[in-house]
Amino acid sequence: MSVQFAAATSTSIPVHVIDQNNLDTWTSQQTPMTQAWVVANGFNAGLHQALVVPSSDGSPLMALAGYGNSATRKRGRFHLAGAAGKLPGGTYHIASGIADANLAHEALGWLLQSYRFDRYKSVPAMKAQLVTPEGVDAEEITALAQSEALTRNLINTPASDMGPPQLEQAVRTLAQEFGASIDVIVGDDLLTQNLPMIHTVGRAADRAPRLIDMRWGSKGPTLTLVGKGVCFDTGGLNIKPGGSMGLMKKDMGGSAAVLGLARMIMATDQTMQLRVLIPAVENSISANAFRPQDILTSRKGLTVEINNTDAEGRLVLADALALADEENPDLIISMATLTGAARVAVGPDLAPYFTNNSKLANALEAAAETHADPVWRLPFHEPYEAMIEPGIADLDNAPKGGFAGCITAALFLRRFVTETPRYMHFDIYGWQPNAAPARAKGGVGQATRALFETLKTAL
Repeated sequence: MSVQFAAATSTSIPVHVIDQNNLDTWTSQQTPMTQAWVVANGFNAGLHQALVVPSSDGSPLMALAGYGNSATRKRGRFHLAGAAGKLPGGTYHIASGIADANLAHEALGWLLQSYRFDRYKSVPAMKAQLVTPEGVDAEEITALAQSEALTRNLINTPASDMGPPQLEQAVRTLAQEFGASIDVIVGDDLLTQNLPMIHTVGRAADRAPRLIDMRWGSKGPTLTLVGKGVCFDTGGLNIKPGGSMGLMKKDMGGSAAVLGLARMIMATDQTMQLRVLIPAVENSISANAFRPQDILTSRKGLTVEINNTDAEGRLVLADALALADEENPDLIISMATLTGAARVAVGPDLAPYFTNNSKLANALEAAAETHADPVWRLPFHEPYEAMIEPGIADLDNAPKGGFAGCITAALFLRRFVTETPRYMHFDIYGWQPNAAPARAKGGVGQATRALFETLKTAL
C-alpha cells in the first residue's frame, strides 16, 4: 500500500503548524523576508491553510500549516491533514506547533489524507510525504492507516466486483498475509452446517451465500469479530426505492470494518486469539427469495417472523453470532451497517454502539477521544423487548411503528449471544458523505481505531 511514511532525509522541509492566536508571535521571530512573504500571501493561520516559504535561491525554506484556534478545531479533526493535502511535492517533517500528545493523531491524519481509490481511474498521488515524527510509533500508525485503507477499498468497490466470492477472496488474501487460517461454508452446505438464515437471505442471488471464518493467534484472550457482509441489498421482495438502493454497495461495511480491525490486530502482533466471522450474501429478488410473513428457524433454535425482507442484515448476523457464542469467547463484537434509525439518531459521523459492560464502554470512549474516532453509546433498553416479540414466532425481524429502530435491532441480535459474558454491537454508517481532512468522500472505517486501542488493555 502507498499509505506510509517517507524515509527520513536530511533535506526534508520543516513544517511549522501555527495557531491563529500565536501567528503574530511566530512571525515576529522570523526574518523580514519571511514576514513579508506571509503577509503578501494572505496567510492568517486559518484551518487548513498551507504556504511554502522560499529561501533566497527559490528553494523551499519551510512550510506553514494553519491550525485555526481551539474553537474552530473542536468542529473537526485531522486538521494538519487539511493543510498537507495542499502542499507541493516534497518530503516534510513537523518542526513545531503540535503538542506531543497530538503528534500521533496528526501524523495518522497525514497518512489517511494520502489514501486514493484508484481501481477504476488513475488518481494523482498526494504530493507531500511526511517523515515519521520523533516519538511516534511508526509501525503502529502505519498499520492503522493501511488497515483503514483496506476497509475503504472494500466498501468503495461496487458489488459487480465485490460479491460474496470476492469478499471471500479478500479475506483469504488477508489471512495469507498474516498466517491466519480460513474456513468457508458455501451454498447448500450452510443448511447441513445449521446456518439456515444465512442461506435463506442469500439463496436468491446468482452468487452463493457463504459463512467466512478466519482465525489467528494461539495465546491470550479470545476475541470474535462478526461483520455484516451483505454485498448488495435490493431490499428483497420489500424492494427498496431507487434512491435508497444507490449506496447499497456499502451494505457490507460491517465486514469491511471488522477486517480493518483484524488487520490492525494482526499487523501489530497483539497477544490475543482472534476469530472473524462474516456472513457474505446478496439480498436479491428471484423466484426463491424469502417472503414477508415467512417464519425462519435460526441456528439458535429461535424462530423469526419476517415482516420486512429489507431487514435482512440482522438475520445473517444472528446465525453468525450464535455460532460465535458457542465458543464462549471473552468478547464478541458485531459491526454492521444495520439501520437507518441509527443515522437519524446520530448522523453519519458518529458510530452508535451498545454494550452492558461499563468498563468496556468507558475505555472505548476514552480511546475514541484520543484517536479522533467518535462513538456514542445507546442503551439495550429492555422495556422494548416486547416490540421484537410478534406472538406467532419468538422474534420479529422488523417491528411495526418505526420507534427505536436501532435499539430494537440491537436487542434482536443480543438474543443470539447468551453464553458470552461481554458483547458489543456497532451500528455504523461506513460512508463519508462529503470529503473532509483525512477522510475522502466514500467508504470509511468507524470505531475501529478506538476499538483497537481499547482491546490492547481492556480485553
